[in-house]
Parts: sequence; structure tokens; C-alpha cells
Amino acid sequence: MRGGERGFSLVELLAALAIVAVLAAVALPAYRRHAYRARRVEGKELLLRIAHAQERHYATYNRYGDLAGLGFAEPTWSDQGLYRVTLRLGAGDSPQSFVAVAWPSAAQTGDACGVLSVNDTGRKEAVGSGDAAGGGACW
Repeated sequence: MRGGERGFSLVELLAALAIVAVLAAVALPAYRRHAYRARRVEGKELLLRIAHAQERHYATYNRYGDLAGLGFAEPTWSDQGLYRVTLRLGAGDSPQSFVAVAWPSAAQTGDACGVLSVNDTGRKEAVGSGDAAGGGACW
């Protein structure tokens, strides 16, 4: 540099840019994982509300009910529209089992946990590449 000149050299600017790029490369995927995990709460909460409603229905009628009978609209969507829930009842006139499944939609479709479910035994599962063990990290 000449005597009175102040500022950054091109090498200093490139070094600073490289540091920012490395930080962004690390921070963005972590942020995305956190955002998916935070939005996943919406689907889990809806599934648990349905499971609790099923247990109340079973205590009263000695069978599980459909979504309409539990007071849910069909199709059932989560509050922000990130999950659509379907309900599968056991066979027969007096179903003794159920499986509630939350299908991701909108911003949640890229979630590695994928489809969430809960059944009449309380088993919680996630069918996606992020949770092969069935529930653990995704629930």
C-alpha cells in the first residue's frame, strides 16, 4: 500500500468471502433440519389429538370411530396445512384397531422423516429416509 491509502486488498476480501461461504455451507443445512423438526410438531400434535379422541371414543362405545365421528373434518389438515391425516380402522362393524397417518405437504414435503403414524397400541412410526428405526428421532 502507498503511504496514505486505506482499504482492503483483493486478497483480504477474497479470504473474508471464503470464510462467509464456509459458514453458510455449514449453517444452511442445520437451519433447514431445525425448521423441518419445528414444523413436524404440527403433524405429531394432530396425530396425538386423534389418538386421544379415539381412546375416549373407545371407552364410551367399545370400538374406534372414523374421523367424522371423532369430530374432525374430512379430509383432516393440520392448522398450517403442513400435514393431511388419514385414518384406517380395523376390519368389521366394530373396529378394535386404528392407524392414523399424517402425510406431509407444502413446505414439509422435503422432511427426511416423511410420513408419520400412530396406532391403537401407541406405536409411533416415521416412514422416511431419516428414521429407519421407526419413530425415534422423528417422534
